[in-house]
Parts: sequence; structure tokens; C-alpha cells
Amino acid sequence: MFDYLYHARQEMQEKMTEKRQELPIVALIYDFDGTLSPGNMQEYSFIEAIGQNKEDFWAETAEMAKDQDSDNILTYMLLMLQKSKETGISIKKESFRRFGESVELFNGVKEWFGRIRKFGLEHGVSVEHYINSSGMKEIIEGTSIANEFKAIFACSYYYNENGEAVWPAAAVNYTNKTQFLFKINKGIFSISDSVRINESVPEEDKRISFNNMVYFGDGETDVPCMKLIKQLGGTSVAVYEPDNLKKEEIAKRLMRQERVNYLCPADYSENGRLDRLVKAIICKIKADEDLRRFKKRMTEDINM
Repeated sequence: MFDYLYHARQEMQEKMTEKRQELPIVALIYDFDGTLSPGNMQEYSFIEAIGQNKEDFWAETAEMAKDQDSDNILTYMLLMLQKSKETGISIKKESFRRFGESVELFNGVKEWFGRIRKFGLEHGVSVEHYINSSGMKEIIEGTSIANEFKAIFACSYYYNENGEAVWPAAAVNYTNKTQFLFKINKGIFSISDSVRINESVPEEDKRISFNNMVYFGDGETDVPCMKLIKQLGGTSVAVYEPDNLKKEEIAKRLMRQERVNYLCPADYSENGRLDRLVKAIICKIKADEDLRRFKKRMTEDINM
């Protein structure tokens, strides 16, 4: 009896998996700092651990970048290593992940991903969540939501034989973030894969259409991704820290400049403004997919 129930359950799960694979895929792509979390991830415990305050750390980063005419992202990664060594902080991957445990999240974020995936399945689409951030991948991997994402595209270190960070393995700045949108489009989940991203693929064979992408960001550093997604038929949403008038004004400016489609407070609670907006976008994507498939079948019938 047990074997029968086990195999019946396995068969049901396989059928559900096959059915999901047939569903249109919707990609929800998030910046991290200021989008899912109120502050920069380094500010919650790392900067405190090295004995600095956040203003001094970022001011020193900016000064170093200006003096060397270097990329700000590479500079902050270098400064993190230098400060860690000076203060005796471990620079192993698991140590950075522990810093991620203290990162704060906006209201409703923890419950958001599963709820939106469930809503998508109930309305005929498969929702996938992605991170596209200039923050630290290792720190994000230590947060309580790390397992919610199909892929995390972010800065990371190269580790030596002792497991210690020695060099930037990936530096994701504000403009090269756009490359990961094309990787998501083609179904490439590795940062190191630089071959398939340049291969020519027919539009109908790409894993996720840009029309089915929604990008969430909080500021001007997200503009290249927001603008690209909007131009290619997807949806861009500017979010801002609730009750922060400065952040709200930045989001309004992005809206006035037509760089985003919508703006919302970064409150991910059920039935909140952002929740209702994203569910409406998902329903629109599903309707557009149904019409596209209907037209394709109709064209095939005409040409038979």
C-alpha cells in the first residue's frame, strides 16, 4: 500500500512539474539594497565589526575611487578586504554569510516570494525571482531569503586554497548589471558563462521574453536596467522606503523622466499597493501570452 501511494505521489509530482514547465515564465528581478532592504547590506554588521560608521566607510570608498580614478564597486570590495585584515575579521565565505544574517528587510519581504509564486501558478504562469545587485553575493546568501531566488547575480570574491577572499571574482556595477538581464532572457545562470550569452538565439527559443520581466529598483543606479527593461517591453517599478520623502522624490523623478512604468512604497505586505500592482502585472502578462499563442495557432492554420 505504501509503495502504491509513494509511486502515485511521485507520478503526480512529475505531472505537476511537466505542467509548470509548459507555463509561461515571469521573471521578477530585484536590486537588493534600498529595494528589499532599507540600507546597504554592509551597514548592518560588517562596518560595525571593523569599527567604523557607515558615513566614514563610504566617504573613504569615494575618496579612494576618485584618487585612483577607479570603479566604485571594485573600490569598496578592496576596502572591505583591507579593513578586514587590519581588524582581524575573517575574510572567508562563511564569515561574509554570517554578516548577512543581520540584514534587515522591508515589511512583508519574507512572505512575498512564496505568495507571488503561488498566485502565478493559480493564474497560469510560473514566477521566478532573481537578484541583480551591486552588493555582495556572499552576504545575500546569508540572509533569510537567499533560497527564494532562481539566481543571484551580485559581486563576489575569488577565494584561495585556505578559503580566504583574495580578489574580486565578479564586480557588478550600475551599467554592467544589464548583462544579467540578457542572461535571464537566455536562461544562463552562471556569471562565468561568456560564450552562450553571445550566441544568436531565435526569439521564440529564448527562455524568458523581456515582455515577461519585471524589474524592481530604488534609485538612479538602477536606471540602466529599468530603462532597458521598459524599452524592451517589460515593466520597471521604482520602489522607495516608506515615509522617506527623499527616496520618494527620487522615485517620482524616475517616473516623470519615463524611466519606469510605476512607483510604489517598498512594502511587500499582502494586499498592499505593491502586492496588488504585481498581481495585476502578472495577470496582464498571462493575457498577453494567451493572445500571442492564439495568434501563433491562427497563423499556423492559415499557412497550412
